[in-house]
Amino acid sequence: MPQVTLDRAQAAKAAALRRFARIAKVAGVGITRIGGKYAVKVNLSEPIDPDVELPTHIDGVPIRVEVVGTIRPRKAR
Repeated sequence: MPQVTLDRAQAAKAAALRRFARIAKVAGVGITRIGGKYAVKVNLSEPIDPDVELPTHIDGVPIRVEVVGTIRPRKAR
């Protein structure tokens, strides 16, 4: 498998947002590292049906999915 460069991870990030938005409520998508290599992290607002099969890679870039809940801005103190 070719090396995952930052450019490839950024392209996979955009593709992950499009793909996951069709099947789940996405709170955010970002670049992370898994084992020292670039990957994409998809944060979901709520769990999805366990029967839905989520991609583990997009264009050779690993995908990590986490349910983080709804993200809201903090109130200023």
